[in-house]
Amino acid sequence: MPLSLNHWGLYTDFYELTMAQGYFYCEKKEDTTTFNYFFRTNPFKGGFTVFAGLQDFLEILSEYTFSESDIQFLKSQGFRKEFLKYLSEFRFSGNVLSAREGEIMFPNEPVLQVEGNVIECQLIESFLLNILNFESLIATKAYRVKMVAENKPFTDFGLRRAQGLGALHASRAAVIGGASSTSNVLAGKLFNIPVSGTQAHSWIQSFEGEIEAFRAFAKIHPENTVLLVDTFDTIHSGIPNAILVAKEMEKRGLRLKAVRLDSGDLAYFSKKARKMLDEAGLEYVKIIASNQLNEHVIRSLLKDQNAPIDAFGIGTEMITGKNDAALDGVYKMTEINGKPKMKLSENIEKVTLPGKKQVYRCLDSSGMFYRDAILLTDEKPEEVKTICHPIYPERRTSINHLQMEPLLFTVVKKGQVVVEQKSPDKIHDYLQERAALLPDEHKRFISPHIYKVGISEKLMEVRQALTQSIKEANQAR
Repeated sequence: MPLSLNHWGLYTDFYELTMAQGYFYCEKKEDTTTFNYFFRTNPFKGGFTVFAGLQDFLEILSEYTFSESDIQFLKSQGFRKEFLKYLSEFRFSGNVLSAREGEIMFPNEPVLQVEGNVIECQLIESFLLNILNFESLIATKAYRVKMVAENKPFTDFGLRRAQGLGALHASRAAVIGGASSTSNVLAGKLFNIPVSGTQAHSWIQSFEGEIEAFRAFAKIHPENTVLLVDTFDTIHSGIPNAILVAKEMEKRGLRLKAVRLDSGDLAYFSKKARKMLDEAGLEYVKIIASNQLNEHVIRSLLKDQNAPIDAFGIGTEMITGKNDAALDGVYKMTEINGKPKMKLSENIEKVTLPGKKQVYRCLDSSGMFYRDAILLTDEKPEEVKTICHPIYPERRTSINHLQMEPLLFTVVKKGQVVVEQKSPDKIHDYLQERAALLPDEHKRFISPHIYKVGISEKLMEVRQALTQSIKEANQAR
């Protein structure tokens, strides 16, 4: 993992520990419970979310223990002796069911379900949300870029603009979403991601002239020469000097790989550069563009302006998930000791779904995604004929004729991870397979069609009955 920690117990919020100590001394530590992780809205005003971060979450979960120094720190914070002894022997021993990493998911449906004793399920909440929310946000952003890039490669250039060590997980998530490589060398090593990079303006400024800088770089990196051409004057200096160096390389039996544009009007400069390169017989030289790119700018460059750009380097906008600061994923208790639990709210959209559940994806006759159905785990999907809108129960959809596939699978059993690791590019392949089954109307950037997620009639009945009993039990007396 990115940080050199052997124990991850303190990777949590303080209130998780205060509640855990409370459960311990209230004789609740053996109570069994279920929590669901889900998100309430898609990021970027989009029609879907790419689920990412599962593998990193599982790796931390398997190493989630408290070291002696952790225990001493918690002792200094006022935690009691018996509880600290419990933590010193702590290992997660529960079960986790999850959607596959790279799956296309939608608001308000369980993406991950945690089952175990109440203390262990509570303690892992914060890092679960931290990892899954962030990587899902970045993977979704990267896939939006992938959708408009017209099969042109793009690289994660975001390390210098990222929020601290979050850059490591962000680089992994970017590749899951579709980035072909990263400039982040540590992420490349940790996650087996291809790394790439060219040169900065400082390289060119360190020489007496631009041509000397280009020649030196071509000499040192002859098989991978990419020249940054906008340090001084793209049209009158950068491109002409790059052409000169390219011709010199040809005499040595080499080829200039690409030029990079990092400022100004990228459509205008790419067209000028392409014309100049082609006239010089350098049709093989690629044009790479960077500088504050996002999915909207790239779509405009390629579709509206016909910019002859062959690849992109994307930094700030992708690595930070701009303009959405976070995915609003939450982690809510749904059952304790076999009894369904739920959270009520004046805002009906925030009322949670009780009980242990399974999510089924309903496919139409063409095999395309049509609806998602949330059922209680004791329901047989072949016996569920209709699903209800979770907020407006009078709105119902027949699913009797549809093929249904479960989305949640066991990934941790009795504390042991039971799924094999996959590289980010393999997870991206799975994402591509699944996204191909999502109808285009859900992929629009402007007013995407809302993908329908419904709940079974039995789940609706359980929720309604539980709502009534909660209100009656909590009336002021």
